[in-house]
Amino acid sequence: MTTQTSLTIGRVAQSAGVAIDTIRFYEREGLLPEPRRRPSGYREYDASAVSRLRFIRRAKDLGFTLDEIRELLALSADRHGGVEGVRERATARLQAIDDRITELQRVRNGLAELVEACPGHGSPDDCPILKALAEPGA
Repeated sequence: MTTQTSLTIGRVAQSAGVAIDTIRFYEREGLLPEPRRRPSGYREYDASAVSRLRFIRRAKDLGFTLDEIRELLALSADRHGGVEGVRERATARLQAIDDRITELQRVRNGLAELVEACPGHGSPDDCPILKALAEPGA
């Protein structure tokens, strides 16, 4: 017998803003617990599945990997030391983002210099962009 709070996979997907295949994938990856099954074999979720999926989606939007999200979920269940661990993971993610921004700015500046040096006409052999891309070690 189902309760009023049981949700189908489609309803959970819609409420959490994810695809049904994403839910199945997260179940296989252990990020979302296996749901109860109705006698018909259909999955039966409760409202906590929607909350957990929203957590996962938001963490992914912030750049956390699935392994990091798995750790965050475990830490969120640790009522004593979890917050410290969550802060450490978030600090590490922030540093990785800052490092990536620095690298992207370096790449952007290098590309901007090449675009500025390119006259936009003439022989491809004289194009500074193509020359830079063809250089060894570039």
